[in-house]
Amino acid sequence: MSHLSILPTVVSDLDHLVATLEELGANPQLVGELQGFNDEQVPVAVKVHLAGDQLGWQRQPDGSLAVVGDLQRLSRSLDVQRFLAAVTRGYAARVAVAQALRELPQAHVHLAG
Repeated sequence: MSHLSILPTVVSDLDHLVATLEELGANPQLVGELQGFNDEQVPVAVKVHLAGDQLGWQRQPDGSLAVVGDLQRLSRSLDVQRFLAAVTRGYAARVAVAQALRELPQAHVHLAG
């Protein structure tokens, strides 16, 4: 029997995002700037260095964190889609576990790798 679970994919909790990035070995740096087009500096809440380039998450007006960076350039030297999918899965799992523990504080959670 297979199970289908739908987990949230909108990133809004910076602590869960940072923990997920750390778990993936990405060495996140809180608060910083990314170099944008025409040498413009783009402020970000967290950034990581990937394959000699940078990827960041910027706080949006609705409270969510959106990915910013030159994905086209990054995709030449790194499987960005795979990395972002791993971030999304890890983040969603962390949020789901945290929510379950808030709702059922007596529960014990075991995550299988």
